[in-house]
Amino acid sequence: MLIRILCCVLAVLPFASLHAQSQPLVDYHQHLFSPAITKLSPGVEPVSAADLVTLLDAAGIRRALVLSVAYQFGNPNKPKIEDEYAQVKAENDWTSEQVSRFPGRLRAFCGLNPLKDYALEELARCAKDPQLHFGLKLHFGNSDVDLNNAQHVQQLCRVFQAANKNRMAIVVHMHPSVTRHRPYGAKEARIFLNDVLPAAPDIPVQIAHLTGAGGYDDPAVDEALAVFVEAIRRRDSRMAHLYFDVSGIGQWVEKGTLLATRIRQVGVGRILYGSDGSGSGNLSPKDAWAAFRQVPLSGAEFRTIEKNIAPYMK
Repeated sequence: MLIRILCCVLAVLPFASLHAQSQPLVDYHQHLFSPAITKLSPGVEPVSAADLVTLLDAAGIRRALVLSVAYQFGNPNKPKIEDEYAQVKAENDWTSEQVSRFPGRLRAFCGLNPLKDYALEELARCAKDPQLHFGLKLHFGNSDVDLNNAQHVQQLCRVFQAANKNRMAIVVHMHPSVTRHRPYGAKEARIFLNDVLPAAPDIPVQIAHLTGAGGYDDPAVDEALAVFVEAIRRRDSRMAHLYFDVSGIGQWVEKGTLLATRIRQVGVGRILYGSDGSGSGNLSPKDAWAAFRQVPLSGAEFRTIEKNIAPYMK
């Protein structure tokens, strides 16, 4: 009888081990939504740190990078917010407090609109926060950053330089405003590579959505990514600390072959799994990972991506 029990245990252990290895260690693109944000953005449901941890547990994912959405209070596509900077600070502080409840599970980045007069002040404030000093989340679309605007590029450089000085990594949603139909493609990616990225030579930079905005149907997104692919091929030193997250991949499954090609060209060591904020039509971490697994990559490639740990999560 004892032998039979041992045989059953030994048969189950490899399966359990395999199952444990079939999930990413970190979700690199998550958001929390405070009551204040839900009032600002109708249709967005509140998500607390406890809610997110429950979602991570369901997916078998241990940790997540939480990107503050405080920049939404400075979104020029929304009605002007009274006491805007106070609202930005309050949202960043709320995110910091929420994440502090799960120190072994969650890590947070500060959110801000880089074009605002208070951007550098808020960056400096976040750099002193025990939960937010790890990095910044910049959303070019929500902030209406135009890489063809020389003044915008100059201000971005100031923010990147300040982040570099404070050793704060950056996650950047590089795709510009869809609402305002800002131009995007290879030209804008080159401006970012040539003029903005060199302002932060010592810190990791994570480009969200494989340079897109949550979709890959627009050829301009692939044109933008191709600029970085070529720079990697040339072993451009400016790419030394650049990563790409694949949040939004659930919407791109029909582009699987192209995505697999681009991921291999970028290098699986630079690819970070992310599922984006849950709710409002986005997939849960569990479902987003299942969708990503439909991309025709090999088991070994998926295992590398699963285990990738960016410096700001160590």
